[in-house]
Amino acid sequence: MKKIGRLDRPDNSGTAKMFANPVLERLSRTHISIPIALFLGVGVYSFYVGVSSTNIPFIEALGLFFGGYFVFTLVEYLLHRYLYHMVPDTKFKDKLQYNVHGVHHDYPKDKDRLAMPPFISGLYAVILYFLFNFLMGELSWYFLPGFLVGYASYLGVHYIVHAFQPPKNFLKVLWVNHAIHHYKDPDVAFGVSTPIWDYVFGTAPKN
Repeated sequence: MKKIGRLDRPDNSGTAKMFANPVLERLSRTHISIPIALFLGVGVYSFYVGVSSTNIPFIEALGLFFGGYFVFTLVEYLLHRYLYHMVPDTKFKDKLQYNVHGVHHDYPKDKDRLAMPPFISGLYAVILYFLFNFLMGELSWYFLPGFLVGYASYLGVHYIVHAFQPPKNFLKVLWVNHAIHHYKDPDVAFGVSTPIWDYVFGTAPKN
């Protein structure tokens, strides 16, 4: 198994102390409902602003919304594969990779670290707003909510697959794929909210 964290094998009952400072340590943790509520709230507000201040047809607005959601699923895959699983060939990359993602592979059941802390998530939302507004103008009022709802969906799915037993229906594939990624082969199954991009790019688990 490719080494992602610091431990020889995942610890399903423990947690990591990442900071000696108790304030920073507390800020590195979050309940999953906080970032989900943040992104859903910003997304709803953005869509409302679009409806109330633009003349874009509703069908086009929905297309932009679902386009934002679809683009997020690709971004999720690419970030997980190439940023979170970067090769830690320097001290800086090693520290960055561990703090961002390696700690999660060491302690995959730590519910307080299944999402980025709110102050980082909030910064993401601000950056995305300015980026999409620069690239798309008023269309961003509809594209941004789709992207943020995609992010909130990813957070929800990620939390559920770590916190609950798999269901006995078609959604079970999400649990199975993520378990393979954590406990068998971290070089496959990078998609969390959807396995589609793993099939597109050839990183789906071999059954």
